[in-house]
Amino acid sequence: MKRLLPQSLLGQVLASVALVLLFAQVVSVTLLYRAGEERRENAAITAAAYRLINGGERAERAERRAAWRAEREEREGGDRREGRRGRRDDRGGQGRGGPGGGDPVMNLPRQLRYTVSAEPPMAVLPTEGEHEERLRAILAQEGVVPHAAVITAVRAGDDPALAAFVASRPRFRNNTEWRDRQMFVAAIQRSEGGEWETVRSIEPPRPRDALRGIVFQTLITFALLMIVLFFVLRRITRPLAQLTERVSTFSRNPDQTMKLAETGPADMRHLIAAYNTMETRIAALLDEKDVMLGAIGHDLKTPLAALRVRIESVPDDAQRDKMAHSIEDITATLDDILALARVGRSGGLEIETVDLGMLAIGVTEEFEDLGESVTIGNPPRVVARVQVTWIKRALRNLVSNALRYGEAADLSVEITGNTAVLRVEDRGPGIPEDRIAEMLEPFTRGEASRNRATGGAGLGLTLARAIAEQHGGELVLTNREKGGLRAEIRLPL
Repeated sequence: MKRLLPQSLLGQVLASVALVLLFAQVVSVTLLYRAGEERRENAAITAAAYRLINGGERAERAERRAAWRAEREEREGGDRREGRRGRRDDRGGQGRGGPGGGDPVMNLPRQLRYTVSAEPPMAVLPTEGEHEERLRAILAQEGVVPHAAVITAVRAGDDPALAAFVASRPRFRNNTEWRDRQMFVAAIQRSEGGEWETVRSIEPPRPRDALRGIVFQTLITFALLMIVLFFVLRRITRPLAQLTERVSTFSRNPDQTMKLAETGPADMRHLIAAYNTMETRIAALLDEKDVMLGAIGHDLKTPLAALRVRIESVPDDAQRDKMAHSIEDITATLDDILALARVGRSGGLEIETVDLGMLAIGVTEEFEDLGESVTIGNPPRVVARVQVTWIKRALRNLVSNALRYGEAADLSVEITGNTAVLRVEDRGPGIPEDRIAEMLEPFTRGEASRNRATGGAGLGLTLARAIAEQHGGELVLTNREKGGLRAEIRLPL
């Protein structure tokens, strides 16, 4: 899972912002969709309320017209009154209250939109509190305060009255769109014990491709934001990437200094300027260190050489040998210190392509010529580009350490993945696990004295580690299961 996540600053920021934007857009789309649904629902409830208001007004007007007609009929006589009533009944069967045209999806017939009955329709039970509050609020705005009000939402296809009406009309029955739409059935009783006025109102249809339009608009907004954010972050991270690469290059080759261009935002330009100043100072300090080390090497080795000549006049052979060994120890320690300080600054040592197996065989033969117990098998051919002088120095230090503490050394060379491994094993006591890291520090020895015959100055492992790291590798120390220490120089190929 970790490999799938972006590792760069640009990738991580883009991924984080993309997730946040995506979440925000999903929430926005959801809210817009719900708002649209609420608008459609409110439109249906509002239509039901005004149908109740208008239906009551129409009923009052109809009662007044009926009373006026009755009085007129009584004055004009029975026969004429009967003829007029017949013509009126014919018009009523074909007028607005009859089976008029129109799709029930768009406009319910009058006998379904508004009805009056002694009992409330069963479809409105149980009532829904939120919808009832909306209905009462709209009625109250128009001055209608009913004794009782009930409303419920049903599937249009589940309403018995609407289903019966559509079943008798094939032209409506073929239209199935209305069946899954939500319909509100509302009823009010204006006074206690009075009649129930019932209305039906179907929600308006959803606009075609409304959700698709919202999603498309969201994707366009998301894409534009991510594109703009990419270029903004790129302007910030590009100088940072160049600075990172420069730091890595300078750490490998401190001899090569270069002033990095100051680009990017103001904060990044200030950081690059500070780095350029720091690199210049570090390069100057390293140059001063080389000059100082050269002076130390010259000033100390010259009197040591003169002292080595003078001790020849000492008559006591035992004392003369002790003095000579002391001078050799000082000279060897001085060489190790100078070598450790020069690792990474040896511009005269060139990178060469060599066979590490043959290099290990050459080191083994050097110790065999001195009568030391050093062995090596038949190493494979491992070609690598290294500073041969330094790698030999590191390998000699490991073999010397193995001979000093384990009396014998076994060399081997192998390839593990994309890494070359130069391994030196001994049969000594090993190193306590809690001191392995400590043994890689300068002037740390497994034996307390500074006598080279018993342990040296404690710079061999430190120098070997510095050389391995100079090549981009590492020095790894582990204890063998059968006893002894295993030291490995691991170099990337």
